[in-house]
Amino acid sequence: MNLVLTVLEIVAPVFALAAIGFAWERAGIEYRVQFVTQLAMTLATPCLIFTALMQAEVAPEALTAMTLASVTAHLVMLAIAWLLLKLAGLEMRTFLGPFVFGNTGNLGLPLALFAFGAEGLSLGIVFFAVSAIFVFTLGLALVAGQGGWGKVLREPIVWATVLGAAFLWNGWETPVFVTNTLELVGQMAIPMMLITLGVALARLSARNVRRAVQLALVKLGLGFAVGWGVGLGFGLTGAVFAVLVLQMSTPVPVTTYLLAEKYGRDGGADAGAVAGLVVVSTLISVLALPVILGILL
Repeated sequence: MNLVLTVLEIVAPVFALAAIGFAWERAGIEYRVQFVTQLAMTLATPCLIFTALMQAEVAPEALTAMTLASVTAHLVMLAIAWLLLKLAGLEMRTFLGPFVFGNTGNLGLPLALFAFGAEGLSLGIVFFAVSAIFVFTLGLALVAGQGGWGKVLREPIVWATVLGAAFLWNGWETPVFVTNTLELVGQMAIPMMLITLGVALARLSARNVRRAVQLALVKLGLGFAVGWGVGLGFGLTGAVFAVLVLQMSTPVPVTTYLLAEKYGRDGGADAGAVAGLVVVSTLISVLALPVILGILL
């Protein structure tokens, strides 16, 4: 019973905020997703990442291990997903990105924070940063037929990660008034991301639900298995292992739909199919993520 209550305490705030966003959109109240997303990705989230890494109560070796494990997990997931989609005869441009990437920001970061505290947040941020680089390079290339390294270098999240890691490794700290300001701005990130997730889900519609359910379940099982296997392979333990498995088990991110919608028309990606997969996998995660947390805690 104690474990059930602990899991509920972790997941309830996350899905409650997403539900607020969903209800907000259904009520017809204006919510400018593009503006809020830009504010979160260019200001609030970079501040959160920088301060969390600078003040991380995690050994640099653990962050290095998480970085290497995150890269490996993405590559393994890519190889297995490519093979499965090839065997199933499904369009790579449409489904490979949603299979490989997870909602490591909107869902992964708050879950890592509530489940494993400041240590979990720092580890989750490392995974999130690795995933963001993959999304804006491989993910963009999949749907648009072109690389995205230039876009990665223009992302504040990437530079916040680099600077935060540099401050952590060297033991540097910003002046107190700067740190307090950055922390205050960073505190906006997680609530904004969760509410925006709910709004985005309310605007999407599921297409070909049966196929979406099948693919979402395969992605969930595959992500969990790859995270667990890579974690064991790297000899990870404790929060490092748990956060890796948790992040690998997150549902399809809205980002993959946005990329398919923006760049996929010429590249052949089916944005409608991706939208359906986002909705279905997120709904499944409402039941699956508490179970996974119960296993990891």
